[in-house]
This record gives sequence, C-alpha cells and structure tokens, in this order.
Amino acid sequence: MSVAVAIDGDRTKLRELPDEIVFVESPPGMATSTRFVLTALDDSGFLFALRSLETPGVRLFVITPRAYFPGYAPEVSASVRTALGLDAATPAVLLAVVHPGGDQTSTANLLAPLVVNPDTGAAAQVVLDGDEWPLRAPLGTGTEAP
Repeated sequence: MSVAVAIDGDRTKLRELPDEIVFVESPPGMATSTRFVLTALDDSGFLFALRSLETPGVRLFVITPRAYFPGYAPEVSASVRTALGLDAATPAVLLAVVHPGGDQTSTANLLAPLVVNPDTGAAAQVVLDGDEWPLRAPLGTGTEAP
C-alpha cells in the first residue's frame, strides 16, 4: 500500500510513499526502532502518524514541511542520498516531526527532517548543518520560519 503526501501547500505536487518506512538507523530517541507505519491523519496529505512496528505505543506526528513553510528547501547531502539508495533523478521526500503543543502552539522540527526515499521507504533523520532552520518552528501562527 501507499500513502499520498502533498509536497507543497497547494497540493499541486503529490507523491506516493510506501506505508512502511524503514530507517537506515534508529532515529534519535527511538532506541532500536527502525520500522514504522506511515498513516495519513487528514485528507489533505499534510499530517501523518509514524507508528513503530517494533515498539508498541511509540508514535510520532509528522508533516510535510513545505505545506507550512513554503521556503523550506534544505539540501540533502550526497552521503544521505547514497545511504537511502536515492539516484540523482529521484527527489527525496522530507517530513518534519511535530511537537504537539497542547495549550501552547505546536511546533515542527525543521532542523532535523526525516528524509525518505519515495520508491523504497528507506529513511534517515538528519541534522542539518548551520542554524538556518529552527528546532521548534511554530505552526499555525501565520508566519514562516526563516
């Protein structure tokens, strides 16, 4: 099966991702979990849950960051592309982990996106170089992160 992901905020670019995402190494804080199921939480293709297949109860909320931050376009390094089996012609799909805010504003981690090979579901969480993108970019405030 696959999950439709909107690459941009206008939903003019959709990409199918496998519903099973397999990290080449465990994301930070996930111990030994590498296999996750991607499930859409809305009909727009913007909000998803990643649920661990190995650790019951482990769940991350993720978004397509360009839907909320149109200028978000970090470069994926050649080493990450190689690790995920991405050839030069296949663009990676980026997802950002959301920190639900409860009574506060929810935020997205733009500093460490999830990079996914849309053909295979291979993934990695990468920490971007520099300080251009914030760890906690506010969602729904009407302002865009730098």
